[in-house]
Amino acid sequence: MLLTKQQIRTHIARKKKQQNGFQLSQWSVNLLKKLEEHPRFRQAKTLLLYYSLPDEVQTHDFVERWSKSKQIILPVVKGDELELRQYTGKQDLQKSSYNIYEPTGKELTQVNEIDLALIPGVSFDLQGNRLGRGKGYYDRLLPRLRSYNIGICFGFQISEAIPTETFDRPMDEIWTENGCVYVNEK
Repeated sequence: MLLTKQQIRTHIARKKKQQNGFQLSQWSVNLLKKLEEHPRFRQAKTLLLYYSLPDEVQTHDFVERWSKSKQIILPVVKGDELELRQYTGKQDLQKSSYNIYEPTGKELTQVNEIDLALIPGVSFDLQGNRLGRGKGYYDRLLPRLRSYNIGICFGFQISEAIPTETFDRPMDEIWTENGCVYVNEK
């Protein structure tokens, strides 16, 4: 039986509550360390990342470390859209209405400059499909990107199947703390 998007979100939320912060932190470090070896990561000059919420793959230290040698772009919620801004350091972050720290740096208007995007999700399936929090921000952003897109999550966030809509864009790869679990072979 195929679960609805809301049933998957509820199921994953329950699983997240069963995890402790230390374990999520360790899994995050493992996942991101493995991704640093990815050829696309090594070659990328401009990365679209995100500044994580406590229940997501934790990216704060990763963003800070790589901002020294790569251009890091982070999303900022503006109405119904995600605006992309350059990360210029922790001192230039401000807390949004969603309790997400967002950059105040220069807006990136040329999205084709982004070489690699690491995309968060509530859940992913092994066909490359992504389920977000339900507001559609990444659904509207992904069609604008020409980057190689890697969905990142914890292993317990992988679902058997996620219902899709015509506007959904599958990921090029999906990674968990165990490494790559999906590659789009097209």
